[in-house]
Amino acid sequence: MNKRSLTMVLLGLLLMIVLSGCTNVQNPPPIGPDATGIWDKFFVYPLSWLIKESALVLGNSYGLGILVATIIIRLITLPLMIKQIKSSKMMQALQPEMQKIREKYKNDPQKAQQETMVLFQKNNVNPLAGCLPLFVQMPILIAFYHAIIRTPEIKTHSFLWLELGLKDPYYILPILAAITTYFQQKMMGSMTANNAQMKMLTVMMPIMILVIAVSLPSALSLYWVYGNLFTIVQSYFLYRDKNPQLGPKGGTAK
Repeated sequence: MNKRSLTMVLLGLLLMIVLSGCTNVQNPPPIGPDATGIWDKFFVYPLSWLIKESALVLGNSYGLGILVATIIIRLITLPLMIKQIKSSKMMQALQPEMQKIREKYKNDPQKAQQETMVLFQKNNVNPLAGCLPLFVQMPILIAFYHAIIRTPEIKTHSFLWLELGLKDPYYILPILAAITTYFQQKMMGSMTANNAQMKMLTVMMPIMILVIAVSLPSALSLYWVYGNLFTIVQSYFLYRDKNPQLGPKGGTAK
């Protein structure tokens, strides 16, 4: 498993541990405009406020308020997603060169790694750029969790068949979160179709999401499904140009 894949798996496991631990918090204090501390004041309360204000505009529907908050968050993080997609496209374009390096230095893994890094530097490719959105999503998810359980209006609100502050009794949302995660991973992994690690992540990530989602408030699963659908649509448009060109000697075309 390469470093990027290992990093994504470890981050997923860390997220599972952190969010599972959050479920053991008993009677957390409500969040409000008088919140203090960097975490509460700049992460949890703004999310709580955004969901409540959006819900107020949309007929006091906190399920739709979460949708608006999700879209706004995804638009804010869009530059990171574009950076990830560009990196993914370039990694795919460099696969033939990387394969040549692996074959040339098959008996010297250290030299192969060095030459691969030189290739990345020559083409301005950061192999860990794809992890940036996940790094950003982790604190957002945790902040979302706290905004939900510490905002009585959200925690006690009903949307469709759901009590937003409780687990989905029918496991419909966790399953939808896993399915949409699978399609999101599959679409984003289409640029690295020959990468065995990406294929493995396409299966592992939905399983991890399912395991996490079944034990958390349905509002968080709702955010996950909304976010996945947004990313699927977004990726469809951003991935349409699937053939980035390389310039002479492995450099990108200008």
